[in-house]
Amino acid sequence: MQERYIATVDLGTSKLALCVAKVVGENVQIIYYKERPSVGIRYNSVYNPKKAAGPLRAAIAEAEDELQIKILQVVVGLPRYNVRQETASAKIDRSDSSTLIEDEEISNLKNMALDSYPLTDGNKELIYGAVPQSFSTDDVIGGEEDVVGTSSDSLTGNFKIFVGKKKAVSNIDIMLNDAGVALAQAIFPPAAVGEAVLKTDEMANGVALLEMGAGVTSVSIYQGGIMRYFAYIPFGGKSITTDIRLECAFDDNLAENIKLAFGACMPEKLQTMADKVLQINDEENGTYENLPVKYLSEIITSRCREIINAMLFLIQESGFADRLRCGIVLTGGGANLVNLGNMIKEMSGYNVRIGFPLASRFSSDGCPGIGEAEASTSVGLVLEAATDPYLNCIEEAVKPEPEPEPEPVVTATEEKEVKPEPGDLGTLFKTEDFGKVEKKIKKIQPRKTEKVKPVKPPKESKPPIIWTKIGKIFNEGFDGLFGDIYDEMGDNKEGEQ
Repeated sequence: MQERYIATVDLGTSKLALCVAKVVGENVQIIYYKERPSVGIRYNSVYNPKKAAGPLRAAIAEAEDELQIKILQVVVGLPRYNVRQETASAKIDRSDSSTLIEDEEISNLKNMALDSYPLTDGNKELIYGAVPQSFSTDDVIGGEEDVVGTSSDSLTGNFKIFVGKKKAVSNIDIMLNDAGVALAQAIFPPAAVGEAVLKTDEMANGVALLEMGAGVTSVSIYQGGIMRYFAYIPFGGKSITTDIRLECAFDDNLAENIKLAFGACMPEKLQTMADKVLQINDEENGTYENLPVKYLSEIITSRCREIINAMLFLIQESGFADRLRCGIVLTGGGANLVNLGNMIKEMSGYNVRIGFPLASRFSSDGCPGIGEAEASTSVGLVLEAATDPYLNCIEEAVKPEPEPEPEPVVTATEEKEVKPEPGDLGTLFKTEDFGKVEKKIKKIQPRKTEKVKPVKPPKESKPPIIWTKIGKIFNEGFDGLFGDIYDEMGDNKEGEQ
């Protein structure tokens, strides 16, 4: 099976989370997850694309360096703020009632419902997503799995659609362009988060998913395995941090760190922790302030009580308050507040559990933080995007350049003279060198030859007599030489007489 990669970005009010997963068939393995503070984002929506692009650009560069990959595009979650839900329906008349209904017809029906829905202002609004609610044929009324495979003259579908601001999506595009990546998919997160943290029996029997982020707290209600309702309020963990900052005269960073380290609800249930006092030192002025943990908990509890009351009101408005057999599942970064789950249970009467990403739906290899409640959105986006078999956010693995091999050191004992056999050129040239030599030979032009005058041999000169005699000594011996001398002397004597 082909290996592909998916990169997702969770744009939060206080943090930006980048997640990378490797997908092979139906197996999803998350290989990277990191968070960093975000800027330019308010109420889960990008309002300053230029500022928001900075942390995203740094996050992508860090992931590429660590994983040795090149991220070309990312999957982004759409805002939960300023979103309203509407209903839409569509109907098709099938030409051949004897054929069975297929998944493609369900998809076409959904597109028809989205295209035909009349937006109040098409220049300012955009449909973020749609969730099928029910389908009906001549004989069957039910979900998608009930009508696929049946035969009918007509097919009708009812959908829950979510309409949001068009500018919020255009700001995401500007931010991604500034960060140097493309938009692969834009997903409305509530349904995706439900797939990541909710069990199958919870979605079937009725459950309210409470997601408490930094800027927005939302509620999604599931019944019969389908998301039936969505609503939000513009309050979350950031509101709690602001209350601490204003009440104690701290800066934002100090207030956030105190909330994360010592934040808790219901001060009457803190037991010995309520008696502790935090000493806040001011290094510039050399002074300090005392902050009782009980007082800190009272500040947090007041804001949490307001948020919970608003959520319970929305649940009542949904019409499903009496059908939540599995109670409430609390997820998001705000779920880390101590005693928040107990406070919701006490105020609502529902069973409450903390929703962590279900490990049975993905695997992870040493990714710290991926199993926490604040990573629910990232995991949900990965699982939703993985259903597209053609989506691949990464170009290819970037292989580091190989280091040059060191030249072998030849010792004196290893030096050998290579003597080629007669007619054997293989020991003198490599096979690949013959082509190079042949090309070089073709490039060599013959030189012009000049006529050379022949050189006359020197005239022979006769050696002197003395050298002739000496040569005769060696050739004929001394006797011959002196014999000639004696003969000459005898001739001379006869002449004298």
